[in-house]
Amino acid sequence: MARKPPWLRRLALREIVRLFELAEKRALSGDMDLSNRYVQIARKMSMKYNVRIPKHLKRRFCKHCYSYLLPGRNCRVRVRSNPYPRVVVTCLSCGKITRYPYLEEKKNARRKKTSRKD
Repeated sequence: MARKPPWLRRLALREIVRLFELAEKRALSGDMDLSNRYVQIARKMSMKYNVRIPKHLKRRFCKHCYSYLLPGRNCRVRVRSNPYPRVVVTCLSCGKITRYPYLEEKKNARRKKTSRKD
């Protein structure tokens, strides 16, 4: 199977970003079913056109049940620091726990702090 042309892949990425914006609007208005459907469509487009979903959007849906995550409505976000710094996101729809490290952010903060002392 031939690879999709670059213009088609750019178009698909633009549409994926737009679908996530629509999903956020619908989730904020309370229509979680339509929001979850937008995420499913975005994922299917990403797989069909072989386009990666950007990292900041990839963290907005549950990897287990593919529902759009909106903190306070259907997910819980906690910050843990021991033994390693991480953000823990719990999907309240399926109960899946996802952990994201934030060590890089802490390293950058330390670098800024030491550079101010000099």
